[in-house]
Formats: sequence, C-alpha cells, structure tokens
Amino acid sequence: MTRADATLFGFLLVDAVLLAILELLFLPLYIGSVQFPITAAVAAVTTPLLVAEAGRISRRRRVAGAPLVLWFFVVLVFGVLGPGGDVVLLGSDWRTLLLIAGGALPSAMMLGIVLAKPAP
Repeated sequence: MTRADATLFGFLLVDAVLLAILELLFLPLYIGSVQFPITAAVAAVTTPLLVAEAGRISRRRRVAGAPLVLWFFVVLVFGVLGPGGDVVLLGSDWRTLLLIAGGALPSAMMLGIVLAKPAP
C-alpha cells in the first residue's frame, strides 16, 4: 500500500466514523408528525461506497471490511452510550433496525463483491 493509498484509507475511516455519528444524530428526525429516517437511506448508499473504495485500495479482507466494521462499532457505541448519556438506539424502534440493516447489509454484500473479484 502506497502512502497515497494509506492516506486515502485513513480518510475513508474518518468518513465512516463521521457518517455513523451524523446518521445516529438525525435518526429520530420528524417532518411534521411523521417519522422520517432518511439517514437509513444515506447509510445504505454511503457505507457500501466506502467499502468499495477500500476494496479498490487493497483486496485484503481487513482493509476492505474496515469501514463497515468501524461504522458498525461507532453506531453501536454511540447509539447505546450516546452523547451526554442519552440512548439514541432504541431496541423497540423500527428506525433502529432500519439504520443498522440499511448500513450493514448492503455493505456486507459489497464486501462480498469486492472479495469475489479476481486479483489483477
């Protein structure tokens, strides 16, 4: 891995952390009286892109899957411990499941696609 690739990989990991935090903060969004969890859709689009870019940098499982693992870890830690002791992820709320499924499932599928490609 070159220095430019390592720098890009670091930015991908920082992006994964920032996206996870922002997606958690905007998860309980309402428009009027309607729940509007747009961050689940954002997670379904951005997290697989991070995995695909990490897979372009290196075909190793640890490198390609690092954005997914870091995103999932940040969502769980900040969702349960939250800022100021608030619990952002509620176990009985459908938006929680939608966020985790929307971020993790497409990313896991993208990881499988990246790892299944033949080495150049």
